[in-house]
Amino acid sequence: MTTLEYASSLLSNKYLMVLVVLLVSVLVSLRAYPVMILLVSRKRLMDTPVSRSMHTTRTPTLGGIIVFIIFTITLITMSLLLGLPRESLLDILAILAGTILLMSAGVKDDLIGISPKKKLIIQIFAAGVVVLITDLRITHGYGIFGLGELPYLISVLLTLFVFIVVINAFNLIDGLDGLAGTIGTITSAAFGAFYFLNDRTAMILVSFALIGALLGFLRYNLSRKRKIFMGDSGSMFVGFLLTYQAVSFLNYNTVATNSEALRHAPILAIAILSFPLLDTLRVFTIRIAQKRSPFSADRNHIHHRLLDMKFTHKKATMILGLLNISVILVAITISGLTINTQLCLLLFFMPLIYSSPWLITRKEGKIRLTVPQNIKKLIG
Repeated sequence: MTTLEYASSLLSNKYLMVLVVLLVSVLVSLRAYPVMILLVSRKRLMDTPVSRSMHTTRTPTLGGIIVFIIFTITLITMSLLLGLPRESLLDILAILAGTILLMSAGVKDDLIGISPKKKLIIQIFAAGVVVLITDLRITHGYGIFGLGELPYLISVLLTLFVFIVVINAFNLIDGLDGLAGTIGTITSAAFGAFYFLNDRTAMILVSFALIGALLGFLRYNLSRKRKIFMGDSGSMFVGFLLTYQAVSFLNYNTVATNSEALRHAPILAIAILSFPLLDTLRVFTIRIAQKRSPFSADRNHIHHRLLDMKFTHKKATMILGLLNISVILVAITISGLTINTQLCLLLFFMPLIYSSPWLITRKEGKIRLTVPQNIKKLIG
């Protein structure tokens, strides 16, 4: 037996495989980030604070490059050690091709800026690579509003649209120390747990390689002395991978082709991605109502509200992470209901759960529950 064959047989135990993936990515992260922080500091590739910034000092950026490098090294190494079949390797190559396109746009945006139009075009190309080459598509409507199997063109366009929405939604929440990394970790862990239970080796590697890279990033993103930001390069890259996992999750659970499919898969996917989706929808609605561009900058994000309540970055991030998990648990709890009932209930509970911290006020060192004036009027 060769060394490669021995390693492959050893890692065939999925528990050990996940442990090795996490250890490799985290340990490499702890060595790589100090080097990147030193490099960008010496080259003055720093993020300069402006009036709406969450930080007050110039901070190294381009942390997303290290997330990408660690993810790529871990994914390729483990794929070769496990001897994945040719089809899985082609899928992984398509993922890496798409992420490289996004990284090129993100790095340029972090350093010198890039127009929203060019960024959007690159996002469409990156998503198109995996959609058209690997045929990864949302192919079924799961009975939502009576929708069944989707025509090919509609399926492709819908999948591209989902990629663009989630990539940009995730990019928009990256405004608080630890927030993007924490939400990305929770989301990837939720999808990764499903892949783990269903023995989908390639997707297990994708999910947990990303988790390990993000855990290493959080160690420095939350640091006071050696802080580094993810940047657009990182947030778009992570958003792309989370979308890929979500579409793969839906594709596997398509009721038309899989007798063991989760009938509530779309509801669960929405719940897992609920925070960036809801926050973006909320912010866009406010901006449009104020007759401003939905892409204009402001302080209307949910995390801004928590900071205004005097929560620290770490506490605000922890609260939003716990709320994201709460929404996922709600989706699991109502999974026995009809798909349209689940959707209605989720759309009701999502804003309620994420707005719950606003009902809490601090007065004289005590935390109290308050009811907003509009709700008081409603209940008399």
